[in-house]
Amino acid sequence: MILTVDVGNTRIKAAVFEENTALGNFVFEKNEFEKEIEKILKKFPDCSDLVIASVGNIEKQSFLAFENKLNIHFLTHEDVFPFINKYATPKTLGIDRMVLAAGATLQFPKQNRLVIDAGTCITYDFIDENDHYLGGAISPGLRLRYESLHNFTARLPLLTLEAPEHYIGDSTKQAIHSGVVNGFVYEIDGFIDEYRANFSNFIIILTGGDTDFLAKRLKNTIFANSNFLLESLNQTFQYKIDND
Repeated sequence: MILTVDVGNTRIKAAVFEENTALGNFVFEKNEFEKEIEKILKKFPDCSDLVIASVGNIEKQSFLAFENKLNIHFLTHEDVFPFINKYATPKTLGIDRMVLAAGATLQFPKQNRLVIDAGTCITYDFIDENDHYLGGAISPGLRLRYESLHNFTARLPLLTLEAPEHYIGDSTKQAIHSGVVNGFVYEIDGFIDEYRANFSNFIIILTGGDTDFLAKRLKNTIFANSNFLLESLNQTFQYKIDND
């Protein structure tokens, strides 16, 4: 069994896999890391490998505390991936984006793929049908948009995510919800339309913490999977084993 761990900017997600079957999924705060990993290992004592993709700020030593129980693997830019990286600054490409690109390449062969990860930031990653990673875009996620409106103005309140009642906001609260949510959706649909206009044989993969909220609001047909990064992490590790 393989325990995959995604250390994000706000939370940690984890999953246990038996080959390509997920046996359990977990989400917890960073300050609960060691306690939650211990609980997972008690539930799945046959885990042999811990595979980590990290963009967050947890110390590497925290993972090494488990090296007497598991083989520990930190995915890095030096590992083998199933695509050719055409990014102009390849060493600056986040390992989470590389894992998502790998998963898209392995799960959807011989297609143009756009992976949209809606979390703290929203990232767009494009891998063409020849398995060339070409790049994408990065913009603020939903939570960052709410926080920015509050933090960089004098009077706007800090709101949490809520579906707007109407696209015409009839109060400051509803105007913020309309601007943040509808603006976010229009951005995603606009990017998808641009890619569709330039590439055929195309699939869009939506993932990240806001997947379920967004999926039903987009006009474009997408493949929505909030656990796509963890699945991709497992598949990338299997690919690494087979190709090292």
